[in-house]
Amino acid sequence: MSRKIFPNATEALSGLVQDGMTIMAGGFGLCGIPENLILALRESGAQNLTVVSNNAGVDDFGLGLLLQTRQIKKMISSYVGENKEFERQFLNDELELEFNPQGTLAERIRAGGAGIPGFYTKTGVGTLIAEGKEHKEFGGETYILESGLTADISIVKAWRGDAQGNLIYRKTARNFNPMMATAGRVTIAEVEEIVEVGVLDPDHIHTPGIFVQRILEGQHEKRVEQRTITQRETA
Repeated sequence: MSRKIFPNATEALSGLVQDGMTIMAGGFGLCGIPENLILALRESGAQNLTVVSNNAGVDDFGLGLLLQTRQIKKMISSYVGENKEFERQFLNDELELEFNPQGTLAERIRAGGAGIPGFYTKTGVGTLIAEGKEHKEFGGETYILESGLTADISIVKAWRGDAQGNLIYRKTARNFNPMMATAGRVTIAEVEEIVEVGVLDPDHIHTPGIFVQRILEGQHEKRVEQRTITQRETA
């Protein structure tokens, strides 16, 4: 099982990355993003990538780094408001965007990981989201058909993992990571700490190791996306 452990992100991606791949990247804003693997993707030079992620990071961190180098051809996302380069590329028809309501995106990923090719939802009915999609009535209500999502590679970030690839996420960093781990043909996890097999309580494991093919321990910056402070008035 120790064959799953790789010394760094570059080696963990070795032999897997190709132009034109679809990659799922966990995280919510900058919380719980696989920052070491994103840097290694940038260094790989892979082009024309389709990236499934809640958002595109910020201009100089996270997936924003891959936008800077024009390695992303298409984003499948639900929120892109913090990235000016994303906005510029999209408005200039340099970047494709498949926009999803956030819950729909989460369910599309979960469905893909569960082997479910599609599902019906009320979310988006009567909006631009519904254009070109199959409509069907259930109980007198209209629903639209959404497809499940899978990826060639899923890159996720967890708090702790073991040599079998079992993962535990911490608080908000759990976000999209667990469902993406199930939806990649190959899943690579970067963690803050790799522990011995048996240390993790089985009842607390969020992603079973059967879904994880490669794992690495990394250093993480954990940058704050938006820092808000309150200045107290003094007498």
